[in-house]
Amino acid sequence: MHTKDYVIERTGLLLVDPYNDFLSPTGKLWPRAKEVAEEVNLLSNLKSIVDAARQSGVRIFVVPHHRWEPGDYIHWKHVTPRQLAGAKNQVFAKGTWGGEWHPDFVPQQGDVIIKEHWAQSGFANTDLDQQLKQHGIEKIILIGMLANTCIESTGRFGMELGYHVTLVKDATAAESWEEMHAAELNGPTFAHAIVSNSGIVAALAGQTEFRGEQHLRTEAGSGD
Repeated sequence: MHTKDYVIERTGLLLVDPYNDFLSPTGKLWPRAKEVAEEVNLLSNLKSIVDAARQSGVRIFVVPHHRWEPGDYIHWKHVTPRQLAGAKNQVFAKGTWGGEWHPDFVPQQGDVIIKEHWAQSGFANTDLDQQLKQHGIEKIILIGMLANTCIESTGRFGMELGYHVTLVKDATAAESWEEMHAAELNGPTFAHAIVSNSGIVAALAGQTEFRGEQHLRTEAGSGD
């Protein structure tokens, strides 16, 4: 199974940080991203893409953030304000509801769960690159949270490692429209394709010849 540019066996869907704290109405971080998430129909778009990937045979790689545990960062030399805030609020705390998978995105048999990342990049200090290579993946489609942090950082790192990177602009969100806009502006500096939910779902369903590079030029412009 394949489309013009996306061969199923060589394409991986990266689902980033699908935790209750991010995606559930009572999650600790949901209120901060709620406005953007609801405007872009984040949850329904994420679910439609995940469902399309499963139906097409595209392998899903779950790329989770580190789940907070007591003692995190206490002896670290260089802790960011974001990490300190996460520790203070016990975001994605291990063993709690907030650190569990959102019920719509619980990993299934055949999915690959990547080692947890400590900051933004799903590649840094994890096994993501190794897992992708061992599964023969050359092109990665990024969805999940947040647009201007983990999605952007993982996409940049992936491009530097030689992967073809696809961003889905309405399958992510940010904590403000300014941050969402910044992510959109930065996208063409590292992504090979920037598409919509409907475009990637149609491609995965084999309903269209999906040309990633063409979408980048028509939807996002080009740049060095």
